[in-house]
Amino acid sequence: MSAFSEAALEKKLLELSNSQQSVQTLSLWLIHHRKHSRVIVTVWDRELRKAKPNRKLTFLYLANDVIQNSKRKGPEFTKDFAPFIVDAFKHVSSETDEGCKKHLGRVLSIWQERAVYENDVLEQLKAALYGEKKPKKRPYQEVKVEDEEDEDDVCSAKNSPEEPPQTTDLIRALQELENAASGDAAVHQRISSLPVEVQDVSLLDKITDKDSGDRLLKMVDDACMLLADYNGRMAAEIDDRKQLNRMLSDFLRCQKEVLDEKEQQLDVCNYIKFIL
Repeated sequence: MSAFSEAALEKKLLELSNSQQSVQTLSLWLIHHRKHSRVIVTVWDRELRKAKPNRKLTFLYLANDVIQNSKRKGPEFTKDFAPFIVDAFKHVSSETDEGCKKHLGRVLSIWQERAVYENDVLEQLKAALYGEKKPKKRPYQEVKVEDEEDEDDVCSAKNSPEEPPQTTDLIRALQELENAASGDAAVHQRISSLPVEVQDVSLLDKITDKDSGDRLLKMVDDACMLLADYNGRMAAEIDDRKQLNRMLSDFLRCQKEVLDEKEQQLDVCNYIKFIL
């Protein structure tokens, strides 16, 4: 991996695109250089404010990826992003459209669900995104209960510890898994096609000069980057599948409650019909 410097980081941030691969590749590079986390966060914040509005959300996606995937190696990034992240949310929210705010809300929901930050920071983030008077929201989008409720509204109206997700939440979660790592045939092919030189240590004996050693080093670095990227995506997929499992359990519980209620109503109607 290339050496760290502010200039190198600025260049990489300038080249950052909104593709998942671009975000994850730069995230891995930053995590590799986590001993420079304070400088990285400072440069990230500075470049975020200089970026064009249509690129600002990508900076938040990058921060999200770094914060979540660096936790296994240490708390540096979670701690160093904390003083910047609230103002960053305010900045991005104020300079982008409502569609962007929905994506920010998704990031915030994930951070709530996975307890990325303490409650006081999460409350500040919600206030930054929604305003001070925004009612507290659960990780899933709640359904407003109207006078005439449909079945989904009946579910959300119940005073249960966890409000069930809407059907649209389940569809969205399932759609997001369509691009999950386990189903990425292209990456599977790339991994299976890795040269034998990066897998068989006995071939190190065939290195005879600096050029051949440099070529092997580059192949190993590329392979490590590919596998680290895949492992990070797999870890994220596992979390997403656990989340989906909880959503499905809540949804099925809700539907069972609705079914039981409708069956009781049917029994009452049949009884009234019988006595009449």
